[in-house]
Formats: sequence, structure tokens, C-alpha cells
Amino acid sequence: MASTDVSGLSQLGHAVETPSSPEEAVMERVPFSEAGTDFVVRFTAPEFTSLCPMTGQPDFAHIVIDYIPGKWLVESKSLKLFLHSFRNHGAFHEDCSIYIAKRIVALTEPKWLRFGAYWYPRGGIPIDVFWQTGAPPDGVWLPDQGVAPYRGRG
Repeated sequence: MASTDVSGLSQLGHAVETPSSPEEAVMERVPFSEAGTDFVVRFTAPEFTSLCPMTGQPDFAHIVIDYIPGKWLVESKSLKLFLHSFRNHGAFHEDCSIYIAKRIVALTEPKWLRFGAYWYPRGGIPIDVFWQTGAPPDGVWLPDQGVAPYRGRG
């Protein structure tokens, strides 16, 4: 197994405060030592929170991020802090979702990324947002994201 130099990372292994906004949040990456091997990496954030830009009330989502690394991996602590920075950020569900996915793509340049944001209802309507960078490579096992459609109390 190849070792990965993490000495240039500013958050891993350090006490870091939550960024005050997604724009200020620093996401970091580490070299992928298995470049050339296609497999799916999954991050799940079942308690994602942002704010409604109109009312200031909290919005909640279950986010699932699947990606096939190219040369870089997302450093998970920096991703966690980035996602946490949305807690005081007002934006519509669609804007939050696509912003997160595109930031990860810009940082890591993955071979492929699939993003699912399963938002809990506000005003009686759940809004789910899905985006991917294109068709996944042939031969890669892509598990279902595992989030059931919203069924209410029934």
C-alpha cells in the first residue's frame, strides 16, 4: 500500500472551527494511490442542514455522494466541515445541492460523480435533487443510494 503525504493539509489532525459559510469553507484533497482502479467511494450525510432563504427556518436533507476517484480523493474531515458550514447558510434546496456537487467535482476531478439530495418536506412537498457528471464507467458496481422515497406517516 502506498503511503499518502498529508503534511500539506490544514484541517486533518488539527483543531478547526466550523467555517461561517460554504464560500469560506476549505475542502481539501489527497492523492489517490490506487489511480487506475475504478471503484465507488460513498459519503452519506443523513443530517444535512441549511436554512430556507425566505423564512430562515431550517431545512434538512439526507445527502448521498458517490464518486469514482481520478487522481484525488476528498479529504473527509474537510468535507464534513464544508457540509456543516451550510447550517447558517440560506439557499434553496436545488442551489445547495448543485453547489456541493460542483465544488467536489472542481476539487477532485473525479472520473464520475453522482449526487443525491433527499430533502425533507417543507410546506408538504419534499424536493429531491439528483445530478451526475455523465455515464459511469463500464463494469463498476453502483449500489442503489438506499434512500426510500418519502412516504409521510403512512
